[in-house]
Order: sequence, then C-alpha cells, then structure tokens
Amino acid sequence: MEMRLIKSRSNSKATGAAMLYPVSVTVSSADTSLSFDTDESYTLSTSKEGAKLEATSVFGALRGIETFRQLVKRHLFSVDVNCSVSISDSPRFAVRGLLIDTARHFLPISLILENLDLMEMNKLNVLHWHVVDDQSFPFESDFAEHLSEGAFSPSLRFSKENVKKVIDEAYVRGIIVMPEFDTPGHTLSWGKGYPSLLTSCSDGSFGPFNPLNEDLYPFMQGFLQEVVDTFPTSYIHLGGDEVSFDCWESNDNITAWMKQQGWTNYAKLEGYYVQKIVDIVEKTLKHKYLVWQEVFNNNITLSSDAVVDVWKGTDWATLSAVTEKGYKAVFSGGYYLDHLNTSPDFFDGWEFYATDPQGFNGTQAQKDLVIGGKAAMWGEHVDVTNFIPRVWPRTSCVGERLWSAADVTDQADAEVRLHEFRCGQVAMGFNVEPLGPGSFCDIAGYA
Repeated sequence: MEMRLIKSRSNSKATGAAMLYPVSVTVSSADTSLSFDTDESYTLSTSKEGAKLEATSVFGALRGIETFRQLVKRHLFSVDVNCSVSISDSPRFAVRGLLIDTARHFLPISLILENLDLMEMNKLNVLHWHVVDDQSFPFESDFAEHLSEGAFSPSLRFSKENVKKVIDEAYVRGIIVMPEFDTPGHTLSWGKGYPSLLTSCSDGSFGPFNPLNEDLYPFMQGFLQEVVDTFPTSYIHLGGDEVSFDCWESNDNITAWMKQQGWTNYAKLEGYYVQKIVDIVEKTLKHKYLVWQEVFNNNITLSSDAVVDVWKGTDWATLSAVTEKGYKAVFSGGYYLDHLNTSPDFFDGWEFYATDPQGFNGTQAQKDLVIGGKAAMWGEHVDVTNFIPRVWPRTSCVGERLWSAADVTDQADAEVRLHEFRCGQVAMGFNVEPLGPGSFCDIAGYA
C-alpha cells in the first residue's frame, strides 16, 4: 500500500485553509509485466476522509490515478472534499493505440515523450511506432550498420539509447512500444545502404524488396532478431501493405520466374515473400506479430495468435472475414488522423467517436476477437511544428471510444467533457488544438 497526501480546500469557505487529503493506493499483484493481456481495471472511491484506489496491477493503478487527477479541480489544484464518488472501471478493449510515423518526417525524442504524456492522460496503452519507410531509415542498427545511411541526415537518427529512452518512459506510463518495419514495400530507404535488397526496375530505378534474392531472408532474420531484442514487447508489426507490382513486372528475372511457376498474379509473389517472413518470426524467432490486412487478404498462412490490422477505412467485410476464421483483429481504418475534415464548423473527432470497432455484422464470438483499435498519424504532412495539435484532442475521441462502454455515445455530453479536458491540457502547457469556433479556455495567459 502506498499513501499519497495532496492539498485540499477545507470545508470552511471563510478561511479557505488548506488541509492534507489522504489517498491510499493498493495493488494486489507483484507482476509488473506489460502486455495486451495486462489487467488495467481499478476501483476508486472518495469521501471526506480520503480517497481509496485499488487495482490488481500497477498499470490499473495508473489508470485510476489518471481518473483521480481528472476529478481534482483545476483551480488551485484542489479537491472538493464534499464530493463522494465510487468508480469501478476497466477498458472495453485491450489495445488502445496511436501510430506515429518517423519516416516521412523525423520526430525528435522530446516530441515523442511529450506525446506519451498525452497518451497516458487518455489511457492509451500502445504506441505503434512506424519507424522507417521509403523516405528515410532513421533507426541505427548494429546488425546492419549501413541501414541508417537511409536517414535524412546523420543527425536525424534514433540511437539504441534513444529507443530505450522511449521504451522506458512509455513503460512507466503503462504504454507498450510496438515497432513496425514494413516490408516488402515501403523499403526504398533500405536500399541506400544495401541496394541489393531491392528490385532493379527496367527504367533504372529501384522498387520493393526482391523476393527472389535468397540472401534477403537470412538478412531479414538477423535484422528482425535485433528488433525483437531491442523492443521488449510480445508483438511486433511486420507491415505487408501497399506493394506496387510495377517494378516486379518490369524485371526480366522475376517475370521469367513467375512464368516458371505458372503465376500471373504478382500478389502470389508478394505472398511468397511474406510467408517466408512470418515463418521466420513464428518458427525461428518464436515471436508474435501483427500484419496489415493485405497479408490476410492474400491468403497467407498465419500463426494462430497473429493479429490482423484492418486499415482500409471502415472495411467491415474484412473484419468479418478475419474474425470468422478465428483470427484476432485491431481496427485502424476508422481513425486515420491524416484524413482531415476541414469543414469550418465541424470537429472531425466526432467522426472517430461515432465509429465502433465492432460495427460489422457478425456473431458475438467474432466481435470479441476485435481486441482494439488505433488512431494513425501518418507523417506526410506533420513534423515537430504541428504534430501535437494535429493529433490531439482528435485522438481523445478515439481513446474514449476504445476505453468506455459501447453505450457511451452521447456526443453532446462528450463535447462538454472534452472541452474541459482539452483546456486542462492547455493549462499544463500542451498545444492541443481547439474543438472549433468559440472553444476558448479561460486560463491566464491563454490567447
């Protein structure tokens, strides 16, 4: 048991004297591991005598402390000791995430850490880190040291110490850092240091990984071993989306090989590569993984504990098909933050708020296989200058949808709470954007 004392206003408005308000926190389990299965439930009660918070895990206690923080009046950081509440709370979904993209534009560590603070306030528990892409490879690899030649510049890279800092700071906030190194497409930056990994196109340019390069697979095994050693999470994201076939179709060696196989659909070549990669991760590295929905749609044989990430809008058909086959799924498609609704009087966070990850037609057993969702801030148009206001408070709407019960859908009620929540973050120094015209925070120094 840990006792915390905070300042409270006394019952006497005349004197306004301060008093100490006891807060007890009890955690029943000594298990401090963090995974998709971690128990984040808690109970919280307050009275004149003090507040009592109980949780099974330390991470459930963190969620309860955040709720208590939100109950504390912002004015003079005081507690209304006349307010008695009793809360029993737990998340609806196990995975409540946010994707960040550090390849289209580099995001400094300071910004990533600031974003972790906001994620904790919103009870999000997964940072999906899309580390590299065509544009840059900012990750410094010990296994293949020339990979980071694909960074925008030597100063725009993440060292192992940088990565560990993010992982450690995320952990103490109850957040899992799940890395993604997307292949076989989105890989042009890999070729800056290792051009033989890529396919040579007929016009002299380069395209996706060359699946016929047998040296590619031991290379990927070694690199993915480094990834699982660096990121202490039970799941990594293997990508597998948006592979352009144009370059493969123009390569004489690949077209001849395809003819030998009797294949005309280059999705089969993509599947040939992806199957080898998922087998390496499952059978050799003994690790779990997520993949983008194309991998499932291409009929790859997945491990029983694989998770399919459905990203193509509100693709209820794929969610239904994935869960009908017994696979777990996370839903990202309804929460793409780079898809802006710029109507002047409309806050598009309400579109996210109205989108339920279990909105497809299916049995309850199927819907139970949807283990959560993720907001996705792809990086084509964000960098350090505008990341925070673009992401927040829009992602707060996703956070409530993924934490709260399915019947918590009253937008008018949510708007009042979100405005006050946002103003509290502004008061703490976060540049969280307003909800719309007239959304003004009555805070000293705010303009």
